[in-house]
Amino acid sequence: MLYDIIIIGGGPAGCAAAVYVARKRLKTILITESFGGQSIVSDDIQNWIGEPHISGFDLAKKFEAHVRAFSDMVDIKIPERVTEIKSIKCDSESRICDFEVTTDKGNKYEGKSIILTAGARRRKLNIPGEEKFEGKGVAYCSTCDAPLFSGKKVAVVGGGNAGLEAVIDLFPYASEIYIMEYADSLKGDPVTQEEVKKNPKLKEMIFNAKTVEVLGDKFVSGIKYLNTKTGEEKVLEVEGIFVEIGSVPNSEMVKNLIDLDKYGQVLIDSKHSATSHPGVFAAGDITDDPYKQNNISAGDAVKAALAAYNYLLKRAKTSPAAE
Repeated sequence: MLYDIIIIGGGPAGCAAAVYVARKRLKTILITESFGGQSIVSDDIQNWIGEPHISGFDLAKKFEAHVRAFSDMVDIKIPERVTEIKSIKCDSESRICDFEVTTDKGNKYEGKSIILTAGARRRKLNIPGEEKFEGKGVAYCSTCDAPLFSGKKVAVVGGGNAGLEAVIDLFPYASEIYIMEYADSLKGDPVTQEEVKKNPKLKEMIFNAKTVEVLGDKFVSGIKYLNTKTGEEKVLEVEGIFVEIGSVPNSEMVKNLIDLDKYGQVLIDSKHSATSHPGVFAAGDITDDPYKQNNISAGDAVKAALAAYNYLLKRAKTSPAAE
């Protein structure tokens, strides 16, 4: 079967795109490992519009139910991970192609257009205790989770812009904040550094700190780190740890198909969510959009869905190979 649209990813972007293309009566397949995206680990999401409080798990269930309401137009393949996308049957003059998608199960699907919403994965510390306490004191999104740490002592691992912005997000909530940085100085913008340093809630900046282990029982109680200059190992007692050392876009599948930036993010035209290859659109954390937020991902995916719809209408008129 040749699908009109292949959507890759089941987070807020993928689900929003699926709902919109289904309403355009386009035959669609959505391929995802799971529904919900990165926020599924959050116990209390407070900034999803229309839901003052909702868990990541419950939000994921709502996403899935909404997409499945259009099961007559959207085929869902779950759990399945896309490993490669390539263009096939291309018209050399118009650059209009079909696309073949291969998954980890060895399945191949063909479509006239692609919407990439595969998201990103948080860069992790990869130390003992981190995975165990994820969602139980270890967090990766200050915009999402800062309010959960009201009145608590918190460590932010990372002294770049992401780490400093997390500190600013935490100022209205946390009682004490500690910055832990592997290098011997902060790496964020000087203006942001000054804003952070003048707030009395910032108790200490710990440099040359190599994180070793997350400590706790049912919840986080501290983080063990090594001073790389002195060789001394210490424990910082905190109730929360925000890991802010960047993220990794899930773009390996398209590295030979479309243009990426130096971080592996998909480069898009923000007006139409279009990539460098005709017929391929993208939205959400996989792209170079600077604001990695659920609401923005969903909105940009709606834009991608409408742009893909218009692309298919034009394709039918311009491509000799079009059906």
